[in-house]
Amino acid sequence: MPQPKVVLVTGASSGFGMETAELLSKQGFQVFGTSRRPSPRDGATFEMVELDVDSDDSVNKCVSGLVEKTGRVDVLVNNAGFVLTGGVEETSVGEAKAQFETNFFGAVRMVKAVLPIMRRQGSGQIVNVSSIAAFLPVPFEGYYAAAKAALLAYSESLRHEVKSFGVRVSVIEPGFFRTNLGNARRSASQPIHDYDRMRTKVIETLEDDISKGGDPKRVAETVLRIIQSRSPQLEYRVGKAGRYLVLKSILPTSTLESGIRRRWKLDT
Repeated sequence: MPQPKVVLVTGASSGFGMETAELLSKQGFQVFGTSRRPSPRDGATFEMVELDVDSDDSVNKCVSGLVEKTGRVDVLVNNAGFVLTGGVEETSVGEAKAQFETNFFGAVRMVKAVLPIMRRQGSGQIVNVSSIAAFLPVPFEGYYAAAKAALLAYSESLRHEVKSFGVRVSVIEPGFFRTNLGNARRSASQPIHDYDRMRTKVIETLEDDISKGGDPKRVAETVLRIIQSRSPQLEYRVGKAGRYLVLKSILPTSTLESGIRRRWKLDT
C-alpha cells in the first residue's frame, strides 16, 4: 500500500487551518497542524505540534522533527497569520514589521525549511493562503493587505523557480469567511483622533462581513482540490473574491473608488 502524503498546516488551531487539517486527515492524508501553544482537542483527527513562524529556530525544529518522524513532507499549507488594524499614519514601523514578520516572512521561513526536502523527493506542493486584500485592500488594514500582496508576488516567482524540481506552488485568496481572524485582530497602538469615525465604521462593516461570511470549509475544500489536481493553478479565489476582481478590472477607476468609499462608509 502506498504511504499517505504528509501534510503540514500552519495556524491549525482554528479557522481555515483547522478545517483544512481536519478535511485532509479524513481524506487519508497524514496531517500535522501547528500552533504557538498547541493543546489536545476532543475528536481531533490530526496531530498538533508547536510552531512559532516568527522564529527560525522554531521553524527548523518543527520541520526537522516532522521529517525525523515521517521521512518526508509532501504538502505545506501556509495559513498562520493575524490582522493588524489601524491607519497607515497610526501604525508604527515596528507594528508594520511585526505584521510582515508573521504574514509574509513566516511563510518564507516555512518554504525555506521544506524546499530542500521537496527537491530531494522530486515532488511537493506549497499552498500559501493570501487574501482578497492582496488585490482589493481594505482601508485601515493597509499593512495586512501589503503583506498578503507580497505573498502573492513571492509565490508567483517561487512557482517558476521550483517547477522543474516537481514542486508546485499555489495561492488561495479568500474573501470574507466566518473565522476568528477578526476576533484576534491587533490594533495600532497610536490611534489618531481624526481617524476615529472612519476607523470605527470600517471595523463595524468588517465584523458584519465576517459574521455573515462563508463557511471556512470551502477554503479547506479548495486546498484538497489543489493537492489532487494534476496541474494546479497559481491563484484560487474563494468566496466573493473573484467577483470583486472582475469589478476592479472593468469599472472606471473613479467609479470603483466611489463604490469602495461607500462600501466602507468612509464619507458618512
